[in-house]
This record gives sequence, structure tokens and C-alpha cells, in this order.
Amino acid sequence: MNVRQRQDAIARSLRRNGTSTVAALAQEVGASKRTVLRDISALRDEGFVIHSEAGRGGGLQLDPQSIQTTARLSVSEVFALLISVASMRAAGGIPFSGLADVALAKIEKALPSDKVRDLRRFLDCLYIGELALQVDISNMGTMEPELLPAFETAFLQRQHLRFQYRDAKGVVTQREVEPQAMLILPPLWYLVAWDPAREDFRHFRMDRISTPELVEGVTFRRRHVPFGDHVSPVRNLSR
Repeated sequence: MNVRQRQDAIARSLRRNGTSTVAALAQEVGASKRTVLRDISALRDEGFVIHSEAGRGGGLQLDPQSIQTTARLSVSEVFALLISVASMRAAGGIPFSGLADVALAKIEKALPSDKVRDLRRFLDCLYIGELALQVDISNMGTMEPELLPAFETAFLQRQHLRFQYRDAKGVVTQREVEPQAMLILPPLWYLVAWDPAREDFRHFRMDRISTPELVEGVTFRRRHVPFGDHVSPVRNLSR
């Protein structure tokens, strides 16, 4: 459990249980009491009101009206929210889309300037279109949660990405590519990449990609991806 996951777990535990002790929280999140005390201090700095009472029957208590006032979302987390809304809209509309856009705008506004810059660079790589009727989706699988964080670094730092790919016949091969774009053709998602071994662009279905890893020290240049008229950049979609 990393720092953020541990602090989120502490806040959830206090909100759920009402009162707890440092020792109990330390055991619950698998950390030392000293670490939990530092986490409590960090949560207070982010806007959570956490009371402490010494002595028998005392402990830590989270004010039930307390909320986090400092955004701690990563670029990939905000990007995940944005592409989820965008893909639902492309698939045929989304209820309460106006409220969703307002909420996302508030989240983006709360991000530090460097994260906003990275988010916009990430969004420049996202495209949406319509899936051709003849495409077979009967064997569609699920996407690994490790994909998006790996894509974030690969796109922003222009690093080669290595992964295992299972084709339509079930044959698994090792691929190393230059990620250039993410394409959403609901309900399928694709990684569009330049394949140096084939000297051409390739579309990889994300539900067929596994064990992604960055290739350290190998970078690439951004290329123009020749999409058809049925594909649009997310930034050009009306909101």
C-alpha cells in the first residue's frame, strides 16, 4: 500500500468507525504508529478535521462534516474520469452530462499547473469514433488496470512500451512499440502505436494487452496518426 492508498484507508476507517486509536489504525493499514501519526498530520493539512483525545476511552475522531479540500488526484486518475465521460457520450449520450462536465472542470481547476499541463498533453493523444458494424465483439475481454498508468508515462515521456499481445486467434507475442494515441470505438478501446519492427502504425485492442512495461532509455518522436473522417480528437468534441 503506497502513501496515498494508506492515507485514504485511514480516512475511510475513521469515517466508517467514528473513533479509532493510532495503534488500531497502524494494525489496519500495516504501518508503524509513527507513520500513522504523519499520515494524520498530512490529512489535516488537506482539510480533514481530525480530533484527538488522550487517555482511556480516547483516540482519533473524524468530524463527520469534514471534507478534503486539497485535490490529490493523479493525472491518470483525472484522465480516467475524462475518458469515461467522453466514451459514454460517444456511445450515445450520458445522463446529467452537464453536471459531469462541471464537476470535471472543478477537478481540473484544483490541480497544480504541472499536472494540468500533463493532463492536456495526455488528452491530445485521445481520439473517439464509431466502431464498424462488422467488427466482432463477442470475445471482448477486460482491460488490465495497469494499462493507464503505464500509458501515462509512455505518452508523456515518449518512452517505448513493451507488452504481451494476444491476437484474434489467441496467439500471444511480445511487442515493443511507440505509443502515439488512444482510440475509443465504443465498446472497444485501442492503443495506436508505431511498430518499429514493421515500420508502420498498428492498432492494438486494449483488452488483449497484458503485462505492460516501460523500456527505460528508449524514447521516440510524436508522429501524425492518419485517422479517417469518422474519428475525432476529444478536444474537438462539443461539450
